[in-house]
Amino acid sequence: MKTVLAVLVAAMLVGDASAQSFPTKTVKFVSGVTPGSASDTMARLLADKLQAKYGQPVIVENRLGAGGLVGAKYVAQSDPDGHMIMMYASAFTVSTLLQPDVLKPSELQPVAMVATIPTVLVTQPGKYKTIQDFVGYAKANSSKTVCTDAGIGSATHMAFERFRFSAGIPDVTNIHTKGVGEALTEVIAGRADCYFALVFQAKKMVDAGKVAGLGTSSPKRSNLMPDVPTLEELGYKDASYNFWVGALVPAKTPRAIVDRLHDDITALVESPEISAAIRKLGCDPLPMSVKQFEDLIAKELVDNAALIKRAHITVNN
Repeated sequence: MKTVLAVLVAAMLVGDASAQSFPTKTVKFVSGVTPGSASDTMARLLADKLQAKYGQPVIVENRLGAGGLVGAKYVAQSDPDGHMIMMYASAFTVSTLLQPDVLKPSELQPVAMVATIPTVLVTQPGKYKTIQDFVGYAKANSSKTVCTDAGIGSATHMAFERFRFSAGIPDVTNIHTKGVGEALTEVIAGRADCYFALVFQAKKMVDAGKVAGLGTSSPKRSNLMPDVPTLEELGYKDASYNFWVGALVPAKTPRAIVDRLHDDITALVESPEISAAIRKLGCDPLPMSVKQFEDLIAKELVDNAALIKRAHITVNN
């Protein structure tokens, strides 16, 4: 018993020492999306401030592919010492279910939640005056209704499926595009009826008169588009889909380093400067404890597994 206790104490001391000396080299935020995307921009905001704090280079490296799984796998296989951080979005709790042979959720350890990003149901201007008009049309003409998304299992895809079931809309034609630009273009051109756009993308198009915003898939209204009601407000129960952005590290990273990174990142998210920058992107800062982040991911994995099964979503769709 004394031997086991001694080993545990020694391990704790080593972990504390490693956390105190961290970082000892360049820290990398790995982004699975293109530069300019919301989560990539947040990674760069954090990297700039952490570099000043750590006295070591903190950079952002883009590794694209497979809904973020390429970058996530790269991080999961790196040394678990805190120097490699995955800036992932809610696709983590979908992509790992659709392609568990590539990456399992257990391969990454949640560290710090950064923000949540509302998505807005956009349609062609003038075609549907209200979301009820769209729902009525889709129910009566499901075979003619076309909806786009930014890829299978993306937040824009999952947001639509959750809303579809809440509204009682039968199967429609889903066009899984290669990204945001293509998905929006299909709606603007009149070839698609709807798309759940990220709020900062939606606002630009709504202000330009190219699309209309009918409802927000988030727990509360967006600060960028406060006049657009949430789907819950509009009477669609359990229609919200949480699109979050957070930081994760390799699963075997010492807890002391996980806690150090959590505290440093969360302090920045809660700071006036970074929280204002996040809100400027149309996002809401969402700091929480490591345990809360772990619980959120665990719940989403259960909920998304049920949604994937119900909607018959596969990577080959």
